[in-house]
Amino acid sequence: MRNRVLVPLLMMLIMTIPTSIGAGEGGVDTNPDEDDPFTVVSRDTPSVDKEVWSLSIEMTEEAYNNGTTFEIITQICTNDGICDPPVTMDAEVDERIHSISLTPPNDHTYVNWRVKATDSEGNKTSYPHGDWFKTWSSCYYNEGAWGGADSLSDGCADEGESTPGFSIMATLAALSIAGVIITRRESYQK
Repeated sequence: MRNRVLVPLLMMLIMTIPTSIGAGEGGVDTNPDEDDPFTVVSRDTPSVDKEVWSLSIEMTEEAYNNGTTFEIITQICTNDGICDPPVTMDAEVDERIHSISLTPPNDHTYVNWRVKATDSEGNKTSYPHGDWFKTWSSCYYNEGAWGGADSLSDGCADEGESTPGFSIMATLAALSIAGVIITRRESYQK
């Protein structure tokens, strides 16, 4: 019986591990390498809650001439440790320039982005390999502290009633109460 309560609680605790563990240094954007087949032409940094964030990259001449195509994929992570599923963006393409924009939600930590290149033979390569390029928010929660131009010691300057981890803690409390109720019901039925 204890396993019926402990397993969901352990799963919830694992889900509370911050998404910023692999995020690099808090507040420091992660950028393409010199040997990637594109360069950043322009990018809004930091990203700001509820304001349009834009990115333009330029494909190298070599990639353009050999028929390579790009897809730009984004993912937004919030200060409560949750990341949205990745989204393939509809990029505006003007020869070698690929441009996207999105509007991050309230209380976001950073905008992740990556480029999937497909060469003329159909071979696909993701940049960066295994992780994301990253543009940090003007107010982010990372490793137990607030940072960014719009941060205060206890949250964001224009933040509503959201507190990082509060919804997770409320969920854990609700699961604990449900486990106690189930346990009591089963003991009364015996």
